[in-house]
This record gives sequence, C-alpha cells and structure tokens, in this order.
Amino acid sequence: MENIQSQDHIQPRKGRGKLIWQFLKGSKAFFIICMLCSAISGLAETVTPQIVRVTVDNIIGSTPVDTLSPFIRSLLDAFGGADHLRRNLWIMALAVVAVSVIKVAAVYCFRVFNARGSETLVKNMRDTLYRHIEHLPFQWHMQNHTGDIIQRCTSDIDTTRNFISEQLIVLIRILFMLIMSMMFMFSMNVGLTLIAMIPLPVILWYSLFFHHKFRKGFQECDENEGKLSAMVQENLTGVRVVRAFGRERYERDRFGKQNSFYTSLWVKLGRLMAFFWCSADILSGVQIMLVVIFGVLFCLNRGMTAGEFIAFISYNGMLVWPVRQLGRMISEMSKAGVGIDRIGYIMDAEEEKDAPGSLEPPMNGDIRFDHVSFSYEGSPEMLHDVSLTIPAGTTLGILGGTGSGKSTMMYLLDRLYDLPEDGGKITIGGTDIRQIRREHLRRNVGIVLQEPFLFSRTLRENIGITVPDLQEEELRTAARAACLDDTIQSFTKGYDTAVGERGVTLSGGQKQRAAIARMLTRPTPIMIFDDSLSAVDTETDAKIRAELEKRFGSATIILISHRITSLAKADQVLVLDHGRVAQLGTPEELSKQEGLYKEIENIQADSSESLIRETNPLPQESIAANGSEAGMVNDDRKARKEVNA
Repeated sequence: MENIQSQDHIQPRKGRGKLIWQFLKGSKAFFIICMLCSAISGLAETVTPQIVRVTVDNIIGSTPVDTLSPFIRSLLDAFGGADHLRRNLWIMALAVVAVSVIKVAAVYCFRVFNARGSETLVKNMRDTLYRHIEHLPFQWHMQNHTGDIIQRCTSDIDTTRNFISEQLIVLIRILFMLIMSMMFMFSMNVGLTLIAMIPLPVILWYSLFFHHKFRKGFQECDENEGKLSAMVQENLTGVRVVRAFGRERYERDRFGKQNSFYTSLWVKLGRLMAFFWCSADILSGVQIMLVVIFGVLFCLNRGMTAGEFIAFISYNGMLVWPVRQLGRMISEMSKAGVGIDRIGYIMDAEEEKDAPGSLEPPMNGDIRFDHVSFSYEGSPEMLHDVSLTIPAGTTLGILGGTGSGKSTMMYLLDRLYDLPEDGGKITIGGTDIRQIRREHLRRNVGIVLQEPFLFSRTLRENIGITVPDLQEEELRTAARAACLDDTIQSFTKGYDTAVGERGVTLSGGQKQRAAIARMLTRPTPIMIFDDSLSAVDTETDAKIRAELEKRFGSATIILISHRITSLAKADQVLVLDHGRVAQLGTPEELSKQEGLYKEIENIQADSSESLIRETNPLPQESIAANGSEAGMVNDDRKARKEVNA
C-alpha cells in the first residue's frame, strides 16, 4: 500500500490560498465582519492613550492646547474647552468609558461572528472533503489508510479552522494596531520611536528562523498521529482476529511503542517552542527596558511631557504584544500549513469523471471482453489478452486459483478500475463501457463482493440500503431468495436485529447471504457473485442458485467460485490461470477435457468422499466442498445462538 505520508510535503496544486478560499464559501461575510470589528476594537484601544495624554498634559497640566492637532482641539471645544474640562474631569473619564464600551461591543461582535464563521467554515470543509472522497476512484481508497484519511478530515480540519478564525483574522487587528501605534509614537517622539524599533528586526528574523523548524516538527507529529489513528482503526475493526489468535499483548506493545514515539515528538517540539518563547520574552523585555530608560532621559533632558511618556509606554505595549503574538502566529501558521497540505493531498486526487457525451444504453445485451489486459499500478499483469462473450440472459461461471484475475475482471466490468486505452475493451450490447455513464452502469450491475461489508445498523437497514422506502414484503422476498428469511425470523428482534460493526455478530455465511439479499432488493440485468457463497454449506448454496434461476432467469449472471458444484448449472465456465484463459466451455465439456477444471473437480470429489468417511454418519448434503473450507456444517445454527445471546 502506498504510504500516504510521502505526499505531505507537496503543496496543493491549487495553492494553499486558493484552497482556503474555496473552503471559505458561505463564511466569507462572517469573517469580513470579524475583520471590521477587530479594526474597530484596535482603533478604540489606540485612542484611549491619547485621551490620557491630553488629560495629563493639556487639561491637568499646563501644556498649551495649541500644540494639539486641529481635530483634537475641535473635539475639546465641542465639550466646552480645556478650562471647562479641567473643572469637570469626569467628562474625560466618561470619554475613556465610552471608548471602552465601543471596544467591548466590537469584541463581542467579533466573537459572535467569528464563531459563526468558523463553524460554517468547518461544516463546508467537512462537506466538501466527504463529497470529494465519496467520488474518488476505488484504486485511491485501496492505496490510502482509512485511519489516516479520517485524521486528515478531523484533526487537520480543526487545525486549519483554528488558524483562520483565531490567528489569520487577528492578524488584521495586529497590523492595524501596529500602524496606529507607530503613527502616534512618531508624532510624539521620533528618537524614542527609533530606539523602540531597534530590537524588532531581530525578533522578526528570530521568528522566521524558527518557522521552518516548527513546520518540520508539526509535519512529523501529524504524520505519526495518522499512523496511530490507522493502527487504532485497524485493531478495533479486526478485534475478533486479535482475540482469536491471542495477539492482545503484541498489539498493545505495538501501539505503546508508536504512542511513545508520537509523544516524544511532541515533547521535543514543546522544548523547541519553550526555547523560542523564552528567548522572545527576553528580547521583548530588553525592548521595554530600552523604552523606559530612554523615555525617562527624554523627559528629563529633551522636553518630553509626562502625558506623552505615559501614552508612549502604552503604545509600546501595543507594539510589543503584536510582535510577540507574531511568534505564536508563525508556529500556528507552520502547523496550519502542514494541515492544509495534508487536506490538499485529498483534494488534489482526481474524482471519477464520465467521458463527454456519456451514454445510458440498454444493459440487457451481450457482454464481451475483447483482448482485455490489465495490471494494477506497480504490480505484474493480472489479466492477459482475455477474450470471451457472455450472451444475455446466460450464466457464466469463473474458476481459477487465488490471484488468477477473477475478481479483477468484475472490477473492470463495474468500472471500479478503469481499463486503459491500450488494454482492449469491454462492451455491453456493443457499447464500450468507457462510454457508459458510471452511475447508469453501476445501477444496472448488481455485485456481491468477495468480502461482504455490512454497516453497523439493523438487518432491515442493511438489506434495504439500496432502495428507499422498501416494502416489508419486498424485503422478505429478497431475504427468502437468499435463504436468510427463516434465520432472521429466529432472531429475537427479527429484521430489527443490530448486526454490529462490519456485521460482527453474524456468521460468515449469514453475512454473505445478507449481502446477496441486499443486491436482490433491486433486480438488475447483470448480477455478479464474486465467490459470495464460499461460507455457506452446499445445500444452502444449491437452494440460493435454484431461487436465482427461478426468479432471475432473464438476467445475465456471473458466478465466481472455487466450488465446482456451484458452477455445475452454468451455461459456460471460464477457467483462468495466471490471468490467461485456460479453458472455456460448458461444465460437461470441461469435465471431459484434460485441464485445470478436471483437476479441481477430481480433488474436490476426493476431498468430499474422504470427509464423508471420516465424519460418518453425517449426510453428504451437510458437508461443504470448497477446497480447504470443506467441512463447514450448518453455520446458521451456531450464529443464531450468538445473536440471540
């Protein structure tokens, strides 16, 4: 399986900015209002020191009002002038309170709209990612760990949301405060402002220097969190296998080792961030110290007023705080950059797309494989020059060893994998399946995969999942055709029995029959059974095949099996050997020919006779004859007890 982490360092093809802009659909207005509110609160915060400066120097002190700007003088005149305000200092105090109220209101609106914007952003990201993943090719899903994909759709989304809502929006406020603070500081004392700016380039360079280190550390942590998530997902899904083979200690130790390594990465990153923050605090302290020392000297020797000094200290605090925040923003930016790249890896994957002018032809025609050759990416050729015709309404049996290409043929027919242009062609009723719309094709091709998957829902929901509002009688008819209705009726809750994750509470045969019933709820002109009767006994196998023949005689049925008896009534049987057509003919013809079919038939016949002698007096009908799986008897009885328990 391809290592999904190997793609993490690659930036999205669209670019991070365009990808974020795509996700911001529906939440842009909220974040624009947030920026406006943030600017208002920043303005209010920078105005307060000016009120204090004017009060100390021009109202309480003796500094002439003429030194103030015309705008401030007009405001003082509007409130009665300096003399009136000197006698009524409560007006200046009220002005500070009014500015504070405006700031509080702006901050409140910022929080409200930021929350709405961030949650809308997350919802849009989840919807977009889920829709995109649902339309990705089957091959992509086979190449990527489910646990890591889940981690990208949860943890990385939260990381991106936090950066946009808590850091990127605040950046507007920081820039606004920096500009306003610098303007007021230069207007009061140019020399002291230049002294205050001396450490800033060092702090900026220092922050940028650590940006790369933070990014590398966060990327390594994210990659190993994905590995940890994949490990947990696999173990929880395969808990029965772990328990059956007594591998609890091994899996626990394996998880503990990965968890310890993951923890050590965060500890290492924490040390790096602690060193960065401590160093930034020292540099910020030095900057404040320089401003205080030289500010006092300017007050004593260069005519700087007390009000200007107080205001300058306030503005310097506003200057130092954004610069210190810059370090946090850079670390968060590093983390968010990794998260966006990991999300971008998913979004860059090409969705399944139909060819222009795709058709929706009738699907009840002959199926033809014409010189079909195919190999999976990075693997040897699985099919080589396969040619055959399946007449409409007939049954084709496919026989072959493991890895001979049986399932691959069905994946190609259903376009779970696309046949390359130079790999021959597959037609239905004379139409190349590459020209058939995928949804139309898959709606008319019913397939029961080799490994049946049941959702963690009730049997009713699992069987009726393909047909909304399925009627009770239709549901039971499909279950009866799969020889499952009697079994379900014996359960305490019947069709409302919950099957657990992946159908864990059912036996192998019951899961296969539930998958068959699910397909039969929507009869299709083409039906594929990919070794889907391997876990049922021979008698049940025969009943299901007889029911299918009776109810769906007009459908084209493709039956893949290792069991010769399952293929006995097929119109023709294809024998594959290492991806090549070894034999093709009726069961009667192949049983008379020397070849793989006859060899398997003889081996299974000998195995059945041997088992009959060893297990006598069990009747032959109760013995499964599927190679190494022979001897499986009445799996319903055992599983029924488990479910009822």
